[in-house]
Amino acid sequence: MDLTFTPRQRAFRAEVREWLAAHVPADPLPSMDTAEGFERHRAWERTLAEARLSAVSWPEEYGGRGAGLVEWLIFEEEYWAAGAPGRVSQNGIFLLAPTLMAYGTDEQKRRHLPRMARADDIWAQAWSEPEAGSDLAALRATATRDPGGDGWRLNGQKTWSSRAAFADWCFGLFRTDPGSERHRGLTYFMLPLDSAGVTVRPIAQLDGEHGFAEIFFDNVHVPDDGVLGGVGEGWRVAMATTSSERGLTLRSPGRFMATADRLLELASRSDDPALKDAAAQAWCDSDAYRLHTFHAAARLAEGGELGADSSLMKVFWSELDLRMHELALDLLGPRAPLAGPWLDGFLFALAGPIYAGTNEIQRNIIAERVLGLPR
Repeated sequence: MDLTFTPRQRAFRAEVREWLAAHVPADPLPSMDTAEGFERHRAWERTLAEARLSAVSWPEEYGGRGAGLVEWLIFEEEYWAAGAPGRVSQNGIFLLAPTLMAYGTDEQKRRHLPRMARADDIWAQAWSEPEAGSDLAALRATATRDPGGDGWRLNGQKTWSSRAAFADWCFGLFRTDPGSERHRGLTYFMLPLDSAGVTVRPIAQLDGEHGFAEIFFDNVHVPDDGVLGGVGEGWRVAMATTSSERGLTLRSPGRFMATADRLLELASRSDDPALKDAAAQAWCDSDAYRLHTFHAAARLAEGGELGADSSLMKVFWSELDLRMHELALDLLGPRAPLAGPWLDGFLFALAGPIYAGTNEIQRNIIAERVLGLPR
């Protein structure tokens, strides 16, 4: 793989770096898990969209720049290095959008992607249920044909739905054929959260903020154009979303390189050689993930697929993120409880081995599909 950037790519990096230097807010935005912070982050997303930087790899007709994955990775490196705000639109832009590009109709793409790029619609991920967390195929929420023959009626409950407390739309799986095998008879739906019959109940975290919510569906009508990828094809379509969630798009290496750089700066003030060595190793691990991701992007550009490799990536980045933040708290010592961003990052990193499919499940996938071991 050739990692030499082209003149065009270097010019793009320079443009992005200059734009971010001029536009990144001087002070951190309020938490996106509050009503005020959510809207402040939405406004930031619209600022990105005005510069066609909210989704640089998308076709221009949908609000992007028609750039390749390498340019997107370059953008991500510059974005996180600049200390730019977290992406409140990530469920839509990084998870749903790649799936919509692959399985959506032309009308669905025209309807949803431009609004997603402009943050007119922020999406919630409605996957988990009380009895179906990592075992997504155990879901019980149903979708039945509307008696009038126009669309579907959704019933059931989703929980731990990211961004649902303040989002506009959600996407999720529902069982359309209860008599089928676990992974069959599922259909992927998209619907607005202000639909009649939808109740959103925010879940308060330990800090009192609402990063998640429960969603209840009581005979909610969804038209046929709310189905993504075909009736009964939900599992196949959802696996494309989970591949994005675990692999390339949700957690770009730019995030971890920025953290590793900050960690090295913190370690430079320490007198403990073991902690300094650990910080250097964390930087090397972050760079290894960066190089692996560029290789994956090159493979995708040539028509390949991520497949089970996304599980390898998810285990690596989630454990790396937690390890770096634990190391930062060790470096800070007694100051750690007052560490601000480092403590916040540590608390968020704790969830990494759980969301997007627990790492225990990912190791099973790696064992079976990558190493060829028996179930």
